[in-house]
Amino acid sequence: MTSETHLTGVADGGELVEGCLPDDEALVTVRTRAAELGCAAVDPACGGVLSFLAAALRARAVVEVGTGAGVSGLYLLRGMVDDGVLTSIDLEPEHQRAARASFVEAGFPPGRTRLILGRALDVLPRLTSGGYDLVFVDAALVEYPGYATHGVQLLRPGGVIVFHNVPGVPPARRDPEALALREVARAVREDERLVPTLLPVGTGLLLAAAVR
Repeated sequence: MTSETHLTGVADGGELVEGCLPDDEALVTVRTRAAELGCAAVDPACGGVLSFLAAALRARAVVEVGTGAGVSGLYLLRGMVDDGVLTSIDLEPEHQRAARASFVEAGFPPGRTRLILGRALDVLPRLTSGGYDLVFVDAALVEYPGYATHGVQLLRPGGVIVFHNVPGVPPARRDPEALALREVARAVREDERLVPTLLPVGTGLLLAAAVR
């Protein structure tokens, strides 16, 4: 006779992940820095997915929209190959200064990161089309459709784009953020170049793999 244990909800799953993948000293330091700056940061469950994807893809070139204090960037770097480069875009110079310090303190030399100060919708079109293994988007929700348009163009065949903070949106919601989330979900669903899925991790992750 066997016994089975079932998770009963997202909270239980979060507790399990935090128990299996606790923050180490470097992540605790970066999370503290993010809180001091008022930056939202990915939780351990989401961070674990980012490291896993970067490792599974053997990612050498990754783009991050929304640097914050470097929490998500640290997860991405830990999964990438040893000579991989993370390109991270943010509007706030203070955030990028904090992230740069976080990466160096965690043992990643400056050559492993390229921090670009600017509006992502202006920067993304200037990056190399088809030159990236993974794109992670964690920025203004109302701009997600634009990030999708430009981000998909950056993916090599087999690459993956990930959108953070994409929960199920009740039909009654008609605010700009809800409309943008519906639009980006529809766009990746209808794009024949992509295979999408939604992961109920943290506040929700929308992923799409480029098949061509």
